[in-house]
Amino acid sequence: MSLVAVFCLPACTVTSSNPAPVEDRDVSASTATNATNATPTRPAVDPATLPGAENVGRPGYYTVRQGDTIRKIAAAVNQPWREIARWNKLGNPNLIEVGQVLRVVPPPGSPPPPPSAPPPVPVATQTTPGTPDAPASEPSATASAPTPSSPPSPPPSAGADSVNFIWPANGSVVGQFDETTNKGLSIAGNAGDPVLAAADGRVVYAGAGLRGYGNLIILKHNNTFLTAYAHNRTLLVKEDQTVKKGQKIAEMGSTESDRVQLHFEIRRSGKPVDPTRYLPAR
Repeated sequence: MSLVAVFCLPACTVTSSNPAPVEDRDVSASTATNATNATPTRPAVDPATLPGAENVGRPGYYTVRQGDTIRKIAAAVNQPWREIARWNKLGNPNLIEVGQVLRVVPPPGSPPPPPSAPPPVPVATQTTPGTPDAPASEPSATASAPTPSSPPSPPPSAGADSVNFIWPANGSVVGQFDETTNKGLSIAGNAGDPVLAAADGRVVYAGAGLRGYGNLIILKHNNTFLTAYAHNRTLLVKEDQTVKKGQKIAEMGSTESDRVQLHFEIRRSGKPVDPTRYLPAR
């Protein structure tokens, strides 16, 4: 999928404002940030000697920052981490250096990633904040209609990559989409309420490594659409698992939130869109 610098989820209105793995990263400023955050006891490394130094600042490349892992980078640019490792010939994806420059878009003529395997039987796993972030497997709302006084947004255009979404939870919407403060919907509920996959897709991220979002799941539906499900109590799917529309993928919770809720986002070509434009009327 083409997932270039698109998936850093902003915090919903009732939680932290730290970005999640879907916002664009400022590659040009990363070198200065890396230098500021470098561990004092570590020997100085000349960035010019690190792999990919000649590509720093170029579109399609990412400069590794302090605290980055291959999975976090993959989630941020919306690409499979195994593909990033392959494009950069990383023998051990865990060994990346601050200041190293990685290709995060497919090189010209690169074959597409292999299709996902048939969906395995879901295995319930409890994910808690602070889980070590080492790549063990591939990384990564009752809505009201527009008011008559406001011109409705144009309907999504149909096409090969169109998706028929369903609501991921049954609760009422307590936080509406806003382009600056809330990039999705906040859906209320009770702890343990089911969180459903809004459409068929593949899990590209499942974990708690993104501050402000608690236990988070990101699904890729096709080359155009992604969905994200934050603040879950329990995650019931694993990365690289294929899921079906309506499948229970998590249990609602309040991880890194001041109330039980589901923060739900739809991203189209990497940009946040109002989910109520794509979800069926209730």
